[in-house]
Amino acid sequence: MESNVTVTPKLSYSETAVRYRTIVIDGLDIFYREAGKPGNPVILLLHGFPSSSHMYRDLINDLSDRYHLIAPDYPAFGHSAMPSQDEYNYTFDHLSVTIEKFIDALLLKKFSMYIQDYGSPVGFRIAVRRPELIQALLIQNGNAYEEGLGPAMEGGKQFWANRNTETENVMRGALTPAGTKWQYTEGAGDLSKISPDGWSYDQYFLDRPGNDAIQLALLYDYRTNPPLYPVWQEYLRVHQPPALITWGKNDLFFTAAGAEAYLKDLPQAALHLLNGGHFVLEEYHREIADHIHRFLVKQGINS
Repeated sequence: MESNVTVTPKLSYSETAVRYRTIVIDGLDIFYREAGKPGNPVILLLHGFPSSSHMYRDLINDLSDRYHLIAPDYPAFGHSAMPSQDEYNYTFDHLSVTIEKFIDALLLKKFSMYIQDYGSPVGFRIAVRRPELIQALLIQNGNAYEEGLGPAMEGGKQFWANRNTETENVMRGALTPAGTKWQYTEGAGDLSKISPDGWSYDQYFLDRPGNDAIQLALLYDYRTNPPLYPVWQEYLRVHQPPALITWGKNDLFFTAAGAEAYLKDLPQAALHLLNGGHFVLEEYHREIADHIHRFLVKQGINS
């Protein structure tokens, strides 16, 4: 009697193990994590602030037996080069160009793109320029709607409107150990599941001499993102990329209303609100991995 069950051969450890690589883009060392078998469907993971590809460490392990995962660090984040502001223009436009060149250097022709926080303005700029690259969107606390701008963004709005010593000092609070820890723990469903490794790792890189000025430059340039929301929304309406939205509903930066707003332009999107905060992967990486796999299989994007 024939079985209707399809068994996917398990990959060997050597095929699923994470590799830590560096590639030179426009003279800059760009660090990235890579796991999974080349030839499997590609997932490009774009990180947020103040993190790096390290935020995807668990998700990469969860999915590496079925997908080819690639997670770069932006310039001045994680293990990538940190050129001075005289050497590199720290704007979201420029970050997106660097990551687009990274995509081309790795010969990535089509992929699902996971975006969180800063990954949203970086990723949507790329998607608008190169819609043919995007196989699916995996959106996690990555905002593209005014409705999603939560109360924790108020200091940023004042900074964008009038950059001075007072408003800059408010933003500097986000660069301190207490500020970094708060981003991880605020809104968490179960604090015992939030590893201190996450915020400690991020803080190590934030504390490098000169990194504070770079981060402030990007926090100030964030003001250029909300005016582009209509452009990104038009991309969604026109191209209708398959979209999975997994969102920490207690996030005070990008609220659940921002997740639900995507359904205006992507009525077929799959939406899951999770009882967590801004870095919801810290608690729910296994659940999100399961959502991703079921979603991509349903879209016909699977190994």
